[in-house]
Amino acid sequence: MTRRTKIVATIGPASDSPAVLERMFAAGVDVTRIGLAHGSLDEALARYRTIRAVAERVGRPVGTMVDLPGPKVRLASFGSSPVLLATDTVVELVPGRASSDSTVLGVDYEHLLGDVHPGDLLAVGDGSVSLQVESIDSDRARARVAHGGMTQGRPGLHVPSERLRITSPTDEDLRYLDAFVDAGVDMVALSFVRSAHDVRRVGTEPHPRGPLIVAKIETRAAVENLTGIIAEAGAIMIARGDLGTELGIEDLPHLQKRITRECISGGKPVITATQMFESMITSPSPTRAEVSDVANAIFDGTSAVMLSAETAVGHDPVETVATMARVAARADQEFDYEGWARRIRLLRRSAVGESLDARITDAMTAAAWRAATEIGVAAVICITDSGFTVRSMARFRPAMPIVAFSPDQRTVRQLTLSWGAVPLHATAPVHSLDLMDDLIVAARDQGHVQSGQLVAVLAGAGDESVRATDVLRLSRVP
Repeated sequence: MTRRTKIVATIGPASDSPAVLERMFAAGVDVTRIGLAHGSLDEALARYRTIRAVAERVGRPVGTMVDLPGPKVRLASFGSSPVLLATDTVVELVPGRASSDSTVLGVDYEHLLGDVHPGDLLAVGDGSVSLQVESIDSDRARARVAHGGMTQGRPGLHVPSERLRITSPTDEDLRYLDAFVDAGVDMVALSFVRSAHDVRRVGTEPHPRGPLIVAKIETRAAVENLTGIIAEAGAIMIARGDLGTELGIEDLPHLQKRITRECISGGKPVITATQMFESMITSPSPTRAEVSDVANAIFDGTSAVMLSAETAVGHDPVETVATMARVAARADQEFDYEGWARRIRLLRRSAVGESLDARITDAMTAAAWRAATEIGVAAVICITDSGFTVRSMARFRPAMPIVAFSPDQRTVRQLTLSWGAVPLHATAPVHSLDLMDDLIVAARDQGHVQSGQLVAVLAGAGDESVRATDVLRLSRVP
């Protein structure tokens, strides 16, 4: 079985050379992520151009995602070497200071002293280091390191989101966004989303003319407004680091399951992120607990798993991707395909307020899943302009591949995030049965199906006023 769960890999100093990127693509990367919280805009654009060039050279679609910094509070840089914040030592938090060391931490948030209170527990980075605020003076706060550890770069400082006086996207986010929209980026991750309004404020054209907007769920407000955010966004990222800090680590597994289920029911890809293979930053293999975590995220239905520091600064990005690919492929084999589709069909019966086109597509993809499963087709061939048909079909997690043809190259790259999709470029728009037959032959010629096999073909064959999947055919591969 071909791996269905997609892999997002963050590109950084350990992985941004053309040689390493090519090996990572061969190992299984589907989508690359460029974090914009570290380094300059010029450096990020250079990485983006390198990724594009390597993907074109190897001849396969690789999605590109940029992750906007957002209004997240960050500590000033610790420099190029890791720094120990030792348990039970006292540190000072100084707004506006340009650097950090083991005793004085610069903070890039001018309202810090008004927004934190004595007794607050502030998490650093992914939460492995925590600070207990003890006192606040006119120009600094003092805190005791409640749980110490190594930190480096410009880690985030988690301040309770309901107190922050900054919104998303920030002016800096919009400046980065303009540059990458001009460059043609495929996806944009929006940090610190609290409502659907934050997603609308991005202001780009709808995908695929514009980038697919990935809303990061990392605040209490985002969980409370989840339904509206899912409806507005193109995809969702479960940012488990800040989410676990904000709502409590004991609630995180249950939130992860709920968010995943609601995203897939709504036809939106969902990425599970943060500390998937954290130990592989320095170790040659993941822990048993990390492997179980990844497998369980896949059993829950996640569309993609994301690697962060593991591939950005880790000692062996290629092996990390290869290991993730093996773990994901094995978990895909054990996925409860039939049980999942039954649950999604029950959830979809309760969906209200959708357009007629959406309800038509819903019914047609459900019919395609049932026909494909009962007859045992070799693949579901989806023909799509925007990717909507593919994402709708992927909700049902069919046991056979989804071969996704689109005449839009950006749609092809955006579909690299969609579970089970094998994105391929159609050389022209498909509006006739003869052209659909041509794509069946193209799928055969590229090795995705074989002569004599039965395939299901899903497409929209109406005029441009109809934005629904309204054609389902069962065809024999010539």
